[in-house]
Amino acid sequence: MRLSDLQDKDVVDLKSGIKVGNIIDIKIDMNGTVTSLILERKRFSKLFMSNDEVDIPFNKITKIGEDVILIKEL
Repeated sequence: MRLSDLQDKDVVDLKSGIKVGNIIDIKIDMNGTVTSLILERKRFSKLFMSNDEVDIPFNKITKIGEDVILIKEL
């Protein structure tokens, strides 16, 4: 699977059913194993929109489906 394939999927919190964010990058250890996904979360405030990055450890992923990636609670 390619990074571009992952970036097309929605990342959803399994407990709340809420979309967490969009994958913008991955972390890989020295052995070539994916250790985490880096998501961009968009937050809206009254004055402006800000972007936060959140690191999701790979062990928090419960399922990678055709259209969605399900994660355990952060």
